[in-house]
Amino acid sequence: MTEPIAPRSGTRVSPSEFAELRATAVALADGARKATLPFFRAPGLAADNKHETGFDPVTEADRTAERAMRAILAERRPGDAILGEEMGASAGNSGYTWVLDPVDGTRAFLAGAPTWGVLIAVADSDGPILGVIDQPYTRERWEGGRGFSRFSGPHGSQPLATRAPRALDDAILFSTFPEIGTPEERAAFERVSRRAQLTRYGLDCYAYGLLALGQIDLVIEAGLHPYDICAPIAVIEAAGGIVTNWAGDPAHGGGRVIAAANRSIHDEALALLYSA
Repeated sequence: MTEPIAPRSGTRVSPSEFAELRATAVALADGARKATLPFFRAPGLAADNKHETGFDPVTEADRTAERAMRAILAERRPGDAILGEEMGASAGNSGYTWVLDPVDGTRAFLAGAPTWGVLIAVADSDGPILGVIDQPYTRERWEGGRGFSRFSGPHGSQPLATRAPRALDDAILFSTFPEIGTPEERAAFERVSRRAQLTRYGLDCYAYGLLALGQIDLVIEAGLHPYDICAPIAVIEAAGGIVTNWAGDPAHGGGRVIAAANRSIHDEALALLYSA
């Protein structure tokens, strides 16, 4: 897959431009809510398999939501590039790229579990500027980027803030799959998991939302794509957390990712990922 997002380089975005980007991101999230909810828990929902040997499902909800978001972008920001999970990359000339995952957690979607979400990010040469994690069924939405953060849900809204530093022995760790990555990646993950107080699996992007909300300490995953992680990066960083790859470098290209509530627990977990 072509990766249109350049490494971070310190690009600044004006307040007025950020406000326009945020308004567009909100419109995309609203559009994706309308597109996905009619399919969720619908009788007879079917999935196609995108993987030749395993199971990588895609449903009409994925396709309909991405088409809806692309239509909004064509109207509001026709010069921007797009990278979407289902429809690939579209070139632009504005310097901005929208990174879209219309249903992150399609397996959960198929099972009727409300832990899937819509991921929306906009990036420039500095990486993700703004991200949105939206859970349409529970009506929860996380927004964050460049000094702005907000969580909204049925019970109101509040700024985001990650958990205070604590020892890894007292930490809560999440990952989507118990069988994370390669055998070597699984062994590295287990070194951290054995130290953590609690390890849980299976929440897809919802786990990143919980981290930004101050409920958990770490998310560690491997084999991610840019559309899996760009929105969580912006949200978590705006909440005070840190997201890198397993080498401690920027993670918006995907691959091996560690998201942490703060620098101290990030560094403690990162050291274990590489310990003998």
